[in-house]
Amino acid sequence: MFTKIGEMAETIPIVEPDTKCRVVNNLFVHNPKLEGIAVAGAGIPPALVMRSRFYQLLGTQYGYNLYMGRPVSLVMNSHPLVVQYEEPITEVSIQAMNRAEEELYDGVLVAQEEMLYGFVSIRRLLLEVADLRAEMAVFMNALTGLPGNRIIDDRLQQSANQKCFSVLYIDLDHFKSYNDSYGFKMGDSLIQATAALLREQFSGQGSFLGHIGGDDFIAILSHHDYQDPCSKVIEGFEQIKQSFYSAEDLKNNFVKGESRSGGYGAIPLVSISIAVVTNQKCDFQSMDQIVDEATRMKRICKSHPGSICYANNEPDSQSLGLRLE
Repeated sequence: MFTKIGEMAETIPIVEPDTKCRVVNNLFVHNPKLEGIAVAGAGIPPALVMRSRFYQLLGTQYGYNLYMGRPVSLVMNSHPLVVQYEEPITEVSIQAMNRAEEELYDGVLVAQEEMLYGFVSIRRLLLEVADLRAEMAVFMNALTGLPGNRIIDDRLQQSANQKCFSVLYIDLDHFKSYNDSYGFKMGDSLIQATAALLREQFSGQGSFLGHIGGDDFIAILSHHDYQDPCSKVIEGFEQIKQSFYSAEDLKNNFVKGESRSGGYGAIPLVSISIAVVTNQKCDFQSMDQIVDEATRMKRICKSHPGSICYANNEPDSQSLGLRLE
């Protein structure tokens, strides 16, 4: 799978600006699969002659007689899209699609260290981007675009070997009841809003944010300074959830629905729980040990109503850290 545009570049003929169009015609005739020819010379930026446009010009009423004995500089595109070898193919595809309509299907010239390196056709570029996105979809959560379980597992395993880490398991309480009351479309919107809130706090250097699935997220920090971002997440969530409920439900502070035990009655509004596992006071030898400790922390969080953050370095279960009910 290619990621850099230069990795997929192909060699094409290079001619000088004063090369006669009949020479260019011969190159196209003897290379039926050749889509473009580069034009380069001293003191001028690289130019491009695409097969389709070349023969469109020659196919006009007087085109053959007008151009065949004249220099290719009359028919070349003097301002083609030229990119550097290291540029990501996704970025190049965006640049290509933002060109003028008449140039959308022109190929891309690739340069390396100020030298012309090769050529990439638009068809091949778009096919490669489609393959890359399909590959990324395996590793990313489709709803939020955050890294999914494969990447999360790798990062957790790495955490076990770090000198300092804080692993934050984040999920929404009573989310099923919210889905039942407001529908899956609103539920998905709430998940996306939560993801955006988490990105604000856990997207900087030394932070990793992943989406386990459903309403479950994970943040991994390379330090123990989790309290401030957790506090901001809780405060932010309590604010954004106001727009996801009707005025009546907000006033009542509950919705009517079926509980996990199967009974029907008043269900609390959605809240957010953050179970924190750090190696500040204890060592972990494996990812499984971190997961087991996080499960224990989640049980403590779930035993208390409202939005809450609780960490394994708290002295006892009465010290609930950050809490909003």
